[in-house]
Amino acid sequence: MIEPKQTQPPMGKPRDYGFWVKLATRASVSVALTLVIVKLWAWISTDASSMLASATDSMLDTLASLFTFFSVRYALQPADHEHRFGHGKAESLAALVQSALITGSALLLLVHSAQQWWQGESVSKPTLGIYVSIFAIALTLALVVLQRVAVKHTESKAIAADHLHFQSDLLLNSAVIVALGLSAYGWYWADSLFAILIAIYLAYGAIRIGWEAFQGLMDRELPEPDKDKIVAVLKSTKGIHGWHDLRTRASGPMRFIQCHVELDDDLSLREAHDIADGAERELHELFPETDVIIHMDPLSVVPARRRTSSTSD
Repeated sequence: MIEPKQTQPPMGKPRDYGFWVKLATRASVSVALTLVIVKLWAWISTDASSMLASATDSMLDTLASLFTFFSVRYALQPADHEHRFGHGKAESLAALVQSALITGSALLLLVHSAQQWWQGESVSKPTLGIYVSIFAIALTLALVVLQRVAVKHTESKAIAADHLHFQSDLLLNSAVIVALGLSAYGWYWADSLFAILIAIYLAYGAIRIGWEAFQGLMDRELPEPDKDKIVAVLKSTKGIHGWHDLRTRASGPMRFIQCHVELDDDLSLREAHDIADGAERELHELFPETDVIIHMDPLSVVPARRRTSSTSD
């Protein structure tokens, strides 16, 4: 059996990776905190449900950014004596907590907005809310650009997820401007309606994030396209007649691949090792951050019902 091996990033990458990840997460937390303060002030001044919805989303952004800030740092720690498979699942745990927080906040926002609609309360100072939303869009847009550069340099999945979340905030703040604009012309119901729609949108996103996090914690198999690439490597490796018990999973940035390969009975141990090692190198080229374990079986000990021929489609 080949010992698990983890590839190392190219020379110079760790410093660049750490720089961009830290810069992006610090900027994310700073922007989120700034928007929380400004939007809460605007909500108190305007009493607009849509502004409360936007402030609630910014508070969730702050929590999400803080979770990302700490979970990324913890997840990137190398495997140690007590965590031999690394710390990658910290990201999934953080996402699961985020999902619960977002769902609870969305429900509270839904109740508040429905109550305001029922009571027919009007929005005071809608123009102030519009100016605050424009400020939020400008600040968020700057953060999104920075995150995009960080993702380009690091390919960090956590930063990419945060990037997508803040992109959705651009749409949310635009919706707030529309809602407040309609309220300024006497369509008071628009504020509550948009807030309810935002609450539903937040709940939907939270459920989706929670489901993906749960699947990660339950060691779901890699996507089919990735598994097809693994099978293609096994098929193309000279000397491998078949394989079985292929298992895959992901934990944070790390992938894990395990399988049994079927080789000729009369190969020497060194020849068998070289064949399996060649397949392992090919897999590492496809998936750089991957832990691969390949077990070598003589063809004669593999039951026919378990074989997967390397020549099959």
